[in-house]
Amino acid sequence: MTPPPTDGGAAAAAPAPPRDPAPARLNPGYGRLTPLWFLAPAVATLLAIGIYPTLFALVTSFRRYNLARPRDGFPFVGFENYLSVLGDRSYWDSLLLTARFFLAVMPAELALGIAIALMLHQPGLSFLRALARVSLVVPLATTFAVVGLIGRLIFNRDFGVANQLLGLVGIGSLDWLGSSAGAFAAIAVMDVWQWTPFCALIFLAGLSMVPVEIEEAARLETPSKLALLRHVQLPYLLPGLTAVLILRSADILKLFDMVFVMTRGGPGAATDLISIYIQRVGFRVFDMGTASAQAILLLVVTVILSRLYIRLLYREIDT
Repeated sequence: MTPPPTDGGAAAAAPAPPRDPAPARLNPGYGRLTPLWFLAPAVATLLAIGIYPTLFALVTSFRRYNLARPRDGFPFVGFENYLSVLGDRSYWDSLLLTARFFLAVMPAELALGIAIALMLHQPGLSFLRALARVSLVVPLATTFAVVGLIGRLIFNRDFGVANQLLGLVGIGSLDWLGSSAGAFAAIAVMDVWQWTPFCALIFLAGLSMVPVEIEEAARLETPSKLALLRHVQLPYLLPGLTAVLILRSADILKLFDMVFVMTRGGPGAATDLISIYIQRVGFRVFDMGTASAQAILLLVVTVILSRLYIRLLYREIDT
């Protein structure tokens, strides 16, 4: 007689339990390359309208590239275009005028932006504050060319709103766009109108980062709003201030549409900002090599200014 099977033998003879099938994918069409396909349009657009034109301008800046004389070819000339630009007095005059424009509009935009942000940051009147925030987006949504057209209507000598307002206080009509000082003031006013809301929204976002308990305690300690701004709110505004200066510096250095529509760079060279001058060299004189060298030097100035802003103003907030 054979002995009965032991427990170990029975366990060995028992079949293994079936494995659970692998969970099915929720979306069988989603694979490892799917995120790349979503990113591909943005990357292709960036390469087409950002990277490629910059590289093309860099290569062109080292060549004699005149569109009016294609038979001469496009020979490599090294740093000849850059040396020509550095010795061009008109280029430096336009760059100096752009710096004057920056110093004219930036303090006004920063001061008005901080004032608007502080008013919107006050407690209470939530509906009015929400309505004001929405209205701030309107100038930002207006394109540069349309801002220029609005400026031409406002500062028109015959039927402009600016001269009508001056007439209410007994001042005669001024030829805003026909005089050097008037044209410069006109483009400065339109730039302040368009970009002050941007500064206000950035500063308002910074004020929203201030801890409520710290701000309320500071309000109880001191009734001075200036002391509150300096010691409590300003550290939270510095990152936004740095971003505003970087973005606005780049915008002013490449500001073209609004000024071109309003004044064409005139009268004379009163509003001949650096972007207007580069456009004239490249598309009126057709000297693309020199214009590309001017644009690359302008890019270098933008990068230097950005690094200076970050080094001098940006501060990390200790939470």
